[in-house]
Amino acid sequence: MARTALITGSTSGIGLGIATEFAKAKYNIVFNGLEPNGAEIAANVGKQYGIETMFFPANMLKVDELKDMVTKATEKFGAIDVLVCNAGIQYVSPIEDFPAEKWDAIIGINLTSAFHLTKAVWPKMKEQKFGRIINIASAHGLVASEFKSAYVTSKHGIVGLTKVLGLEGAPFNITANAICPGYVKTPLVDKQIADQAKAHNMSEADVVNKVMLYKQAVKDFVPVETLGQLALFLASEGAKTITGTAMPVDGGWNAQ
Repeated sequence: MARTALITGSTSGIGLGIATEFAKAKYNIVFNGLEPNGAEIAANVGKQYGIETMFFPANMLKVDELKDMVTKATEKFGAIDVLVCNAGIQYVSPIEDFPAEKWDAIIGINLTSAFHLTKAVWPKMKEQKFGRIINIASAHGLVASEFKSAYVTSKHGIVGLTKVLGLEGAPFNITANAICPGYVKTPLVDKQIADQAKAHNMSEADVVNKVMLYKQAVKDFVPVETLGQLALFLASEGAKTITGTAMPVDGGWNAQ
C-alpha cells in the first residue's frame, strides 16, 4: 500500500520540488498552497506520475483549516505517513522598523503551523508505529544574519521543535528531522535577485555572488532536487535511526 505525504507550500518552489520527488517514488501526495491554480498543479503531478493527490488551500495561520486538511486527507488515505512542513515567508528590516504584524505572520506561518500540523498527525502516527516529520528550516536555523529577526527566530524555533519531536517520537518509530538549506534557486529567489539588483544598482551576477552566495563555500544554489531526495531518504525505513537532527544543505555556509 502506498504511503502518503502531506507537504505544505507544495504548489511552487522548494515544496513542489519535494512533492515531485515523492511522487516519483509513488507516494500519494496531499498538496497545499495559496496559488489559485493549486488544484490543477496537484492533478497534473498525479497524472504525470500515476499517483493519488489531494489539494487544500489551507491557510497556515488558521488552525481550523490545518486540522480540517489533516482530517480529510486521513479519511481519504487512511493516514498521513510523512509530514513535510515547508510553507514559509520572509521579511527583511532593521529591528527598530520591523512591523509587529510581520513578526506575527512569520512566526505563525514558519513555526506555529508546524506545531499544529504535527499535533494533528501525531496520534495516528503513534497508533501505526510509523511516522516521519520533516521540517524545512534554513541555514538561518543554525546561524543568523542582520535584519531577519523574525525569520531567524522562526527557523531556530523549528530546529528546537524538531529535537523535541525526535525524542518524543523515538518509542513509536516516529522520526523528526530538519533540513537547513542555503539559497535555493526558486522563482521567489529569482525575484529577489532582480529586486536587489535594481535597489542597489548592481548587476544580477553581483547580487548572486557578492550578496546571496557570499557566505557559501560552494558558490552555487542548492538544487531543489537535492532537498527532495534528502527528504525522501529521511522518510524511508533506511533512516529510522536518524532523528532530532538539523542537516545543513548550504554549500558549506555553516562549516565556517
